[in-house]
Amino acid sequence: MKPLILALPANENLAARIALGIQGEVGQAEFRRFPDDESYVRLISEVEGRSVVLAATLDRPDSKFVQLALTSAIVRENGAKRVGLAAPYLPYMRQDRSFKPGEAMSARIFAHYLSGMADWLVTVDPHLHRIERLSEVYNMPTQVVHASSSIARWIAKEVERPLLIGPDEESLQWTKLVADEVKAPFVVSRKHRTDDRHVEISIPDLRQWKDRTPVLVDDVISTGRTMIETINRLQEAGMKRPWCVATHAVFAGQAYHHLRLAGPAGIATTNTITHETNAIDISAPISEQILNLI
Repeated sequence: MKPLILALPANENLAARIALGIQGEVGQAEFRRFPDDESYVRLISEVEGRSVVLAATLDRPDSKFVQLALTSAIVRENGAKRVGLAAPYLPYMRQDRSFKPGEAMSARIFAHYLSGMADWLVTVDPHLHRIERLSEVYNMPTQVVHASSSIARWIAKEVERPLLIGPDEESLQWTKLVADEVKAPFVVSRKHRTDDRHVEISIPDLRQWKDRTPVLVDDVISTGRTMIETINRLQEAGMKRPWCVATHAVFAGQAYHHLRLAGPAGIATTNTITHETNAIDISAPISEQILNLI
């Protein structure tokens, strides 16, 4: 029996691509909200005895978490053999320790509850820092898709004579990986974060790379401040207009508007989060990892 893929709201394209990649079937469910903003979920497709994949990227998670919980519960109650979660963007990885007395370590708490909703998880490049592996906080099998190869192929095809620029020292390994696949040089900036929305960036001497097109690569564009400040430093250094490339197009608030005003040559992201900048399809490696778990 073919696996069934259920799309939570705004994940229909993701579900269709996964269904194609794993030779599955797209299922049907009804989602709406009551006037008081509570969630309503009704399962339409038959799931008894089937492997079910919930397609639900989890940017802006607070408004999506209850829908996911209700959907997982009703799928189990109707006899699904296994329930997996394809969440290309995995939230709540920022607060991976308690920095002040009384702070919630939300990464661990969120992982505890999400682990109760599925039998396995596939995600793309989670923002790991002090937590080195998802298995440290998730109590279910997990598979991580790395977007570096997909991003490298896109850069090699679309950008002439690129110079890859990582946002900070932590990005060294990832930036080098992409640069090696593109067969291009790379440098890494230094970043000092002053608060949740402000950063200070210093870039190395780039005079030997004047003939190159800078490509800023990062895992997430959230506030956009890191890329905006880096663009400013590149302009001061007399470099060409850079490309901004990232895995996850979070774009909090007016971040996309402000980043465009900074004057990059272009902005390209993978389709882990639906956004007009999506230029890099990551659904094939997601499907491969789902097949490993199914």
